[in-house]
Amino acid sequence: MKRMFDLFLAVAAALILVVPVSLVALMVRLTSPGPVLYWSDRVGRHNKLFKMPKFRSMRVGTPAVATHLLADPTTYLTPIGSFLRKSSLDELPQLWSILTGDMSFVGPRPALFNQHDLIELRTRFGVHELVPGLTGWAQINGRDELPIPDKVKLDVAYLQQQTLWFDIRILWLTFVKVIRRDGVAH
Repeated sequence: MKRMFDLFLAVAAALILVVPVSLVALMVRLTSPGPVLYWSDRVGRHNKLFKMPKFRSMRVGTPAVATHLLADPTTYLTPIGSFLRKSSLDELPQLWSILTGDMSFVGPRPALFNQHDLIELRTRFGVHELVPGLTGWAQINGRDELPIPDKVKLDVAYLQQQTLWFDIRILWLTFVKVIRRDGVAH
């Protein structure tokens, strides 16, 4: 049921967002050298790696680490990078990952391949069994501000109580958070 929901919503969103996605792609291309998309190595279900696309918000050559590990992340942002991140527009290409089945709309955010502490904790508590999501329970309860153990606790809470209605609630709360720009560090 969840996969059917994801497919239906992803196709509908892709059709509705074709013009805004095209405009964002053009803005990325015109404001900084390099590709429009950044393909990030992420950890998916059962800890399998997959390539996750995002609109590029960081300059070419930025180290492939979590943003909070950069000494001064703002020095790596493209001219529109901060706007893309705060508005979450950089996430729109992940509709592709939802269509291919690497991601779902709701689940734990996919870890970077080198976030070993997060991967280990998620594996210990069974969270690695879930398909990662565009948004999740941890995203609406702190996003970039949460320490890893707190993120995993929220991921475990989602694992234990996931239902279609809970997913719909998380999607709604995500929409509200994005509009308010809550919990975005960069």
